[in-house]
Amino acid sequence: MSQLPTPSSQLPTPSSQLPVAALDRLFVFIMAGGSGERFWPASRTATPKHLLKLLAEQTLLEQTVRRFEEVVPLEQIFVLTNVAQLEATKAAIPFLPAANIIAEPAKRDTAPAAALATGLALRHRPDAIVALFPADSMIHDTETFRSQLSETAAFVAENPSILTFSITPTHASTGFGYLQLGAAVTTQGSTSIVTVERFVEKPDAERARQFVEGKTHGWNAGMFLWQAQTFLGECRKHQPELEAFILGFPKSDEVTSYLEKIFPSLPKISVDFAIMEKASSVVAAIAAYDWDDVGSWTALPAHLGQDAHENTIKGSVITLDAARNIVVSGKRTVALCGVSDLVVVETEDAILVCHRDAVQQIKNLPLPPELK
Repeated sequence: MSQLPTPSSQLPTPSSQLPVAALDRLFVFIMAGGSGERFWPASRTATPKHLLKLLAEQTLLEQTVRRFEEVVPLEQIFVLTNVAQLEATKAAIPFLPAANIIAEPAKRDTAPAAALATGLALRHRPDAIVALFPADSMIHDTETFRSQLSETAAFVAENPSILTFSITPTHASTGFGYLQLGAAVTTQGSTSIVTVERFVEKPDAERARQFVEGKTHGWNAGMFLWQAQTFLGECRKHQPELEAFILGFPKSDEVTSYLEKIFPSLPKISVDFAIMEKASSVVAAIAAYDWDDVGSWTALPAHLGQDAHENTIKGSVITLDAARNIVVSGKRTVALCGVSDLVVVETEDAILVCHRDAVQQIKNLPLPPELK
């Protein structure tokens, strides 16, 4: 196993001679390395859901990148993917500088990805602010999103906290983690910021109902902002391997070789477990925009609409006495007659027929290697 470099000194303290606008310091990192299991057969290992045009003429990844480009220049937007998806990722966002698409050489979870983002940001400036977001969320109200991103960046620039966005639940979901929210901290512009009392794992149905009815919990959308120095300090206290990884980051262009040598040896752990649950100051900004993680095929009706019989249709589809189905066709016409509550997806080499209530089981299908 490769040895991490021993940190010999801390990074230089940011100069305080002149105030620096928060957005000049903001570097956006988009995590785009999912496996795509829940959207099979359209998604595969090399082309997971964020590389598909599920909901628009753009992929989810391109929509995510475009969401940030009016806040910071493209040079300050980075995509973290993996080796298997590198070429497909480059093809999906050719307008982003190729050097800003970073391939992780091994699957490690979100804590190493957060450390990677922090190390990359610190290569650019010691007072960097890191924004870490997933590639596969759908947000329609981009104007409010951009406004709140700017406001939260301004808050983080002046407050050494780790900030996450809290999504106000629309239903008692058992598929999301939750944030137990505490006292109000401040209002930054139009954004309410409160303390986070604790991170809560995915609850059962009864606890989820209590969370929603009590109005004291929000969905944890996995969207974070922090000063790079703040995150580095938390790693020093709780994850010294990640601290060493950040401090050992090369200042030249030798990022790929450094990652190949060190990244596979990092602990496989989520940023929630590694840092967030232990950090000295975690706050939540209450999201005022819509949000959906588009977690399975049953997310499509909310974005693509429904016909008079509550069918959601994409592509060439014919229905007769069919209701509440979700149908996606590729090159062939799909016809449904006298059936209801199905998910039917047609691709060039596979067809999925699944009950709507069983979509979470798609990832457990015993697929042959050529179809994964």
